[in-house]
Amino acid sequence: MTAIYDCEQSLAAPARLWTRNFVLYFGARAVSLLGDAMMPVATALAVGAIYGVSGVGYVLAIYTAPFVLFIPFGGVFADRLGARTMMVGADIIRIFTQTAVAVAFFTGTPPLWLLLSASFLSGTASAMFQPGVNGMVPLVAKDPQRANGTLKIADAATQLGGPVLAGLLITLTGAGAVYAVDAGTFLLSGLCLVLVRLASATGAKERSTVMVDLRRGWLEFRSRSWMWSVILIWVFFGILVFGPYIPLGSRLIGDRLGDAAYGWVMAGLGSGTVLGGLIAIKIRPSRPLAAGGAAIFGFGFIPLTVALELPLPLLMAGHLLGGMSWAFWSVMWSTSVQTQVAPDVLNRVTAYEIAGSVSGIAVGQALVGPVSEIVSPRDLLFVSTGVSFAVCAALLLTRPIRRLRRA
Repeated sequence: MTAIYDCEQSLAAPARLWTRNFVLYFGARAVSLLGDAMMPVATALAVGAIYGVSGVGYVLAIYTAPFVLFIPFGGVFADRLGARTMMVGADIIRIFTQTAVAVAFFTGTPPLWLLLSASFLSGTASAMFQPGVNGMVPLVAKDPQRANGTLKIADAATQLGGPVLAGLLITLTGAGAVYAVDAGTFLLSGLCLVLVRLASATGAKERSTVMVDLRRGWLEFRSRSWMWSVILIWVFFGILVFGPYIPLGSRLIGDRLGDAAYGWVMAGLGSGTVLGGLIAIKIRPSRPLAAGGAAIFGFGFIPLTVALELPLPLLMAGHLLGGMSWAFWSVMWSTSVQTQVAPDVLNRVTAYEIAGSVSGIAVGQALVGPVSEIVSPRDLLFVSTGVSFAVCAALLLTRPIRRLRRA
């Protein structure tokens, strides 16, 4: 195991991270992530108050479906037109969708068809936006691992602050303000991305069709056994761990200790994510996915502490450890994808790996309700714990994953 953590030493000074381009990109991602973190609360509280649980389910489902369906095309267009172009275009679409919903809330009760239409367009825009998130990092930062760790910390901070801000805005001003602020985050994101200065692409691109580009992206994805092995493992992780945890965890913690306790537990998770991001900035293992696979062992303590009905301090400690593990793995994975895949196909390959990951989570979220009627939530979380530890073992036992070296 010592080889896993064998960190490469260099006498050269590390590349400066906070360049003009990275500052702008970081600003774009931070405000966009803040808006994303606000939306689940707004949907659950505002839409649920009007159309009930079924309405919330419809709005969330019609967002996820086009995201999974269209994200491979988002990868193709990002490679054809440029990641920044697609991201700015997606931000523009979401400015209009969120503004329309905000106006509807300010002026009365928004009809369900408007909420569903806006959700569909937002999900499609996200499918166009998301592949470029990975592809932009090597363009704005010479040290992708430090950049990914820094972005992960921003993600954790928004996950902590976004729901709180959304709840305050709904309480003080109503749901329209949340959607208006969300539209504003997309406006700021688009402006920051427009100001990023990228070098002009050199060389003529081969003429091809969208279907040819889709096929090439799939072949590039399939040719990397370490990548599709991780995604295959991650589908099971999404179905049996990541997807079920949020509805089950919030229910068990909230029923036993109260809603405030669940907030403290999520704060522990966010704090752990920040620490994990900081650790990932400093540690540079020679085999990043092996190191990340070993670290992900700690994630199993999240469902375990909830299933054991431990007191609040131990719940927070388990989520702190799980957040650290998750952040470290995420940085190792993102950096590996960005540095192991050729730039001209990076967005397409990213699209396929995201689609595989999200599909498992979506299935887990859809099944948790019916299954929890048959099996107790505690027993389901014990299953999730076992699967979490099994995922750690599977990552370390799969040779292409274990042996992949840092580029």
